[in-house]
Amino acid sequence: MNLSPEMLTLVMFAGLIVGLFMGHPLAFVLGGVAVIGALVGPGLNVMGTLINNIYGNAMDNYVLVAIPLFVLMARFLNDSGVTEKMFDAMRLLLANLRGGLALTVVIVSVLLAATTGIVGASIAVMGMIALVPMLKYGYNKELSAGVIMASGCLGILIPPSIMLILMASYSPVSVGALFAGALVPGLILGVMYALYVLIICYIKPAYGPKVPPEERAQTSTGELLIMLFKYVLPPMALILGVLGALFTGLATATEASAIGVFIAFLLFLIFGDRKLKTCYNTLIDASKTTTMVMLVLVGATAFTGVFSRGGGMSVISDLVLAMPGGTTGALILMLFLVFILGMFLDWTGIVLLSFPIMLPIVEAMEVDMLWFVVMVAVVLQTSFLTPPFGYALFYLKGVAPPGVEIVDLYKAVIPFVALIILACALLTIFLGW
Repeated sequence: MNLSPEMLTLVMFAGLIVGLFMGHPLAFVLGGVAVIGALVGPGLNVMGTLINNIYGNAMDNYVLVAIPLFVLMARFLNDSGVTEKMFDAMRLLLANLRGGLALTVVIVSVLLAATTGIVGASIAVMGMIALVPMLKYGYNKELSAGVIMASGCLGILIPPSIMLILMASYSPVSVGALFAGALVPGLILGVMYALYVLIICYIKPAYGPKVPPEERAQTSTGELLIMLFKYVLPPMALILGVLGALFTGLATATEASAIGVFIAFLLFLIFGDRKLKTCYNTLIDASKTTTMVMLVLVGATAFTGVFSRGGGMSVISDLVLAMPGGTTGALILMLFLVFILGMFLDWTGIVLLSFPIMLPIVEAMEVDMLWFVVMVAVVLQTSFLTPPFGYALFYLKGVAPPGVEIVDLYKAVIPFVALIILACALLTIFLGW
């Protein structure tokens, strides 16, 4: 049919939206729309070039080896059981602080983010071990659910993060530079969540009562110190082992991920049940997650390849550069588009769809590439929280006790989405571009 670039852009994005609303997996929607786009646009002869691009940009990319390794590290740590014990230790440490349980969720989630990087696992774990006690002790329902979901999403921002590795592989920014650049915004968001908890519980004490004194009295100070030493220091050793090797230049991202797998496996042997069946299930779960990411990568590479050959890149570039306000207006539009896409796609699809389109525009505007990629990573926090397809909403709903409805979760994320937008504004004001 040889559609014009403008019509091809409309057809491909309309097909993407229709496919997603029909409930089909993202990877197959992307790949299917790519084939249809090739048929009505540049022609099926473009498919040969796409196969070469998929192999060269995805299957033969050494950096992406870190993804299955970091996923495996996360699964070993999660299956070791040390996470639940770490939460209990931190909860007792902050027992006398109003909102202490919610603050514990933030602190433990930051630690989980720096050791696992898997949002679904973090939210599911914290939902199972924290939500019921918080509701039992009289915590506000929306505050309890919101802090679990928002803090759990830090896993894709705080290194080591498979999202950052994927971003680095599709941009001129190195993994080490992106890890270093995203660490501070991730910690800033964690601090903002903690301050929000403290402030709201100070204004409304009923939102976060203290842990009952009789429960705290059951554990002596010495026993608490032993718990902290036993269950908090090992995950910290994992963080230092991975990030330390990377930031000091002793190892690449792939090598650092292998170090992380080794340390996580040791923790699994120490704290886990050490059963062969558990280890087998860990490997299978890690393989499923890796396969999902790689299939989306293949589909997105095909989609953007057809889109580019059909002239769609030029259409989007002209639209962005025509925005009033020059560079500022163009950057705001691109980050806003990432925010809107986050309501319908997960971060994998957004990165693989937007980077081939947006990064050439950013480079042409001579904007610092590291700043832009980090800003996209911060905005992508909202992709897990914003309805209708916010994955964090469904992760928590799946483990939430009776009485916590999806409407409650929608209300719970509002202040935290506002905090993420505020963090983006602060980063822009103080760091510029």
